[in-house]
Amino acid sequence: MNDAGEPPIHTIQMTTATTSLLLFSALALSAQAAFAGPPAPVPPPLPPAAPEEESEWDFGGQIRIRYERKDDAGTFPGLDFVRGAENDNDAFLFREKLHVGWKPEKWLALFVEGRGSQIEGDVRDPSPEQDAVDLQQAHIKLGDPERFPLTLTAGRQEMVYGDQRFIGIGDWSNTGRVFDAAVLRYSLTKKSWIDLFTGRVVLPKEDRFNESNKHDQFSGVYASSQELWEGVETQAFFLARNVGEGSLLEGGPTQRDVYTYGTRLKSLPDAFGAFDFAFEAAGQFGEVGPGALEKDLRAFAITGTAGYTLKETWATPRFALGYDYASGDSDAGDGRHETFEPLFGTNHSLYGSMDLVGLRNLSSPRLSIVLKPTKKLTVTTDYLAFWLADKNDSLYPESGGARVASAPGRLGANYGRNGDRGSFVGSELDIVAKYAVTKEFEAQLGYGHFFPGEYVKNSISAGGGETTGADWVYAQVTYRF
Repeated sequence: MNDAGEPPIHTIQMTTATTSLLLFSALALSAQAAFAGPPAPVPPPLPPAAPEEESEWDFGGQIRIRYERKDDAGTFPGLDFVRGAENDNDAFLFREKLHVGWKPEKWLALFVEGRGSQIEGDVRDPSPEQDAVDLQQAHIKLGDPERFPLTLTAGRQEMVYGDQRFIGIGDWSNTGRVFDAAVLRYSLTKKSWIDLFTGRVVLPKEDRFNESNKHDQFSGVYASSQELWEGVETQAFFLARNVGEGSLLEGGPTQRDVYTYGTRLKSLPDAFGAFDFAFEAAGQFGEVGPGALEKDLRAFAITGTAGYTLKETWATPRFALGYDYASGDSDAGDGRHETFEPLFGTNHSLYGSMDLVGLRNLSSPRLSIVLKPTKKLTVTTDYLAFWLADKNDSLYPESGGARVASAPGRLGANYGRNGDRGSFVGSELDIVAKYAVTKEFEAQLGYGHFFPGEYVKNSISAGGGETTGADWVYAQVTYRF
C-alpha cells in the first residue's frame, strides 16, 4: 500500500484482469452449454438374449475302460476262497455306447442306442462280458404329460425303479440289462405317478443278435409320490415274473411264477437336515420249480439305511448304518420254497462291491463312511458282515444257482445245505474313490478284501482244501459325450 493506504496500481490492474478472465470463462462455458443443448438421453438396456431353441436331435455316447483283477474269488464260485485253486482273473473290459435321439414334437420322441462290449484276458469261456456289437435300446415315447397325463414308452429300453434292488440296469456289467417292454405312465402331478408295464428281459449273447427270453414275462404296477409324506419319496409296487417251460434252453431260469409286493420310503435331499434314510420291504408268493419239483413260494426281504452328514466339517463326512435281510429256506423237503427271489436287481455295491453274495438267504449289517475332500473327489469305505439268514439253506452268489459241493476228486469247497457248519460267512472291506476330472470324464479306483468266516472255512476243510482270503482291485475311466 502507499502512504494513503491504497493498494498499488499494479495490484489493482491484476485484480481487474483476473476478474475479467473469470467472467469471460463463465460466459464462454454458458455459451457452450447453450449451443450444446440438453444432455443426451441414456440408452435403454439391451433386451435379454432369446433362449436357444432345443434341438430336435440328440447325439451322444459313452466310452468306458476298466482293468479288473480278482484273486481267489469271483470267477468260479465253487472255488472261492480255496487256497491254491485256479480262481484268479486279470482282465481289461471295454464298452462303447452310441445313441441318436429325435424329438420332432413334444409328444413324440424316438431313441436308438448301440453297444459294443469286449473283454481281454478273461479265463471264463465263454465270457459273460463279451458281446461285440448289438442293439442296446430302441424305443418310441408317445405323449406330453403337460397336456395329457398318459405317456407310453415302447420298445427295447432300460428300466430303473427305486434303488434298483428289484428292477435295475446292472450297469457295472459290461453288457448291462435291458427289456423289450411297454411302459404306460399316468402322471397324477409332477411329483406323483403310476407305471404299468410288461416286458421280457433281453439275454446278451455273443454269437447272435440279442433277443428277449420269450419264456420269461415280467409285468408290474409301480407307484411313486413325493406328496404323501413331506420330504419323503413314498413308493409301492406289485411285480409278477412268470417263467415258462423252455426258459432254460434260452439261458434263463427254471419254471416259476413269482409275485412280489412291497414298499419303499426314502428321504429327499436335505429334507431332514443332516439326517437321511431309506427303507424297503418286499414279500413274495407263488410257485418255483418245474412239474413234480414245484414248491410253494413264501419269502420276504427287508433293507434299511440311516445316515448323518457333518456338513460344516472338512470333507463333509457322512456316516451310515445299514442292514439287508433276505429269507432263506429252512427245510428242503417240506414242499415250500422260502428263499427270496431277487428278480432283476442291480447287485453291485449294494451287498459288497466284490459281488460275492446276493439278496438271497442273507443277513448283512453294514457300516459306511463317505468323504468328499474336494468337490470332484468322493471316497467311500464300506465294511459289511455276512450271515446265512437260515443256516439250513445254501450260500448264494450274486447270480445263478447256489454254491454247491465241488466235483469228487477236485480241490474245492463242499458248499451246500450244511447246517452244522455255522452261519457266519465272513466280512468284506471295500474302498472306492471317484474323481470327476471334468463334467464328461470320470476316473475310479477301488479295492476290496474278503475275510472268510466259519461257514466258508468249514465247507472248504470238508472238501479237503485250505482257506484263504480274497482280493479285488479295479481302475476305470468313463468318458461321456
